[in-house]
Amino acid sequence: MGLACLAATTALPGLLSAQEITIVREVDSNNYEPQKSTARAAAEVLFMIGDTLVSLSPDMRTISDGLAREWEVSDDQLTYTFHLKDGIKFCDGKPLTAQDVAYTMKRWVDPATNSPVAWRAGVVDDVVAVDDKTVEYRLKEPFSELLYQLTQSFATIIDKDNVEALGDDFGVNGFNGTGPYCWESWTPRDKMVMTRHEGYNWGPAFYGNDGAAHMAKITWQVVPEENTRTVALVTGQSDVTQYIPAIALSQMRTQPNLEVHRSDEAFWTYFMGFKIDKETVSDQAVRAAINLAVNQEALAEDMMFGEVEPAYSYISQATLDWNKDLDDGLLRYDPEKAKAILDDAGWLPGPDGIRQKDGVELRPLVYVFGGSTWQKVSEFVQAELLKVGINMEIQTFDATVAWGKMATQEFDVFAMSYPYISAGDALNLYFRSENIPTPNRMNWDDAETDQLLSEGKAALSAEARASSYGKVLKKVHDAALWLPLYHEPMFIVQSAKLESIAPHNNYGAGLYKGLGLKFKE
Repeated sequence: MGLACLAATTALPGLLSAQEITIVREVDSNNYEPQKSTARAAAEVLFMIGDTLVSLSPDMRTISDGLAREWEVSDDQLTYTFHLKDGIKFCDGKPLTAQDVAYTMKRWVDPATNSPVAWRAGVVDDVVAVDDKTVEYRLKEPFSELLYQLTQSFATIIDKDNVEALGDDFGVNGFNGTGPYCWESWTPRDKMVMTRHEGYNWGPAFYGNDGAAHMAKITWQVVPEENTRTVALVTGQSDVTQYIPAIALSQMRTQPNLEVHRSDEAFWTYFMGFKIDKETVSDQAVRAAINLAVNQEALAEDMMFGEVEPAYSYISQATLDWNKDLDDGLLRYDPEKAKAILDDAGWLPGPDGIRQKDGVELRPLVYVFGGSTWQKVSEFVQAELLKVGINMEIQTFDATVAWGKMATQEFDVFAMSYPYISAGDALNLYFRSENIPTPNRMNWDDAETDQLLSEGKAALSAEARASSYGKVLKKVHDAALWLPLYHEPMFIVQSAKLESIAPHNNYGAGLYKGLGLKFKE
């Protein structure tokens, strides 16, 4: 499909002034409360309107400065001491102190907060403000990935007064952060507007930016339609996005007014997970057959135009602590074997070709995020499964309600994509029993898995950590808890009027703090 054939179905705002840009994206977040939302859309905004104690460098390996200029770790790896930079202020002008950091961390792990990502903070003993510029983060047991987790948007430092003033509207009607941009307004499912934080000069060193952000205003515009986002870039209605459909990338590379940047330092996987205590998908034979029935290579090549990698594993095999023993045992496309497994398990074709057993038909219900990407992917999977006698039913939801629906027990299968930096990051997120019903939407409740994950988190050596996480990987793959679909690199499409942008991959937020956004002089 040529660009000339792409028709905009939604009008975008007119062109902005020289120091204002519009970023188009596919979906919105459910809220912008750091400890409550696991949406990438939330992270995209929170990294810009807030800061974390430490930052993740673009190589996705090196921990750099953030609000803290330096830190020390005790020999027993139970105490982390952070020293804050001078002169940091919230957007309302209030100085940041160590007390704000301690408040944030304690609120994160407080059961009353009901944070779905509390585990990312480790097993906290206490977080203490030693003085206004020094924080002691005390653990009950070592956490081998603590510094990495503290770079995530969930660890964004918040203002106690702002939280208490807004109550349930915190992260909905306002947010007072220390980031390079400040919250101006949010219209759910439409746009988020942020303005430059004047005086900001404490950004991570790897940006090489000692002053405030270059952009005076950023508008994050939600545009669900792929064609409209594409046209917005070509016509200059938008200046940058990471949400361009695979079908358009090759054509975007030929446009003289655009630049396309790709980063393979990104670990982002699309998959469908099974709620294993629900009828039909509770049968491991059904889950294995579904894995064998879907042609991931065709999905990657034909539907995603070769811009992604077919996935047979739950995480990229290039990820830290991948278990190489799994390489030869992963489930790969074999529809005849899928039929045989179902036959052997007693799931036989009915009069209409749909398999059934004991009067129950194989019609699993999948919950999917609204938006063209997941719509097309789920319909591809649906068609593949129908060939072996499984009639998957699809139900889509807008992102503002989808996260809540995904936390219910109403579906058999859920569609999801997620970022990670290591095996431990991915496995602790999805497979801990304490994370039921979300993000452990599979209801995977296994004592051995929990024990191995705990051993990996508390490991004092890379070898011990890799051993524990490798065993978990084998266990969950053998159980066929997911249907992996594809691994996606990071793409940034930008106006050639901007300085070239190096994609950043922390939680899939390609623009990270937005300090690299700058028009050419």
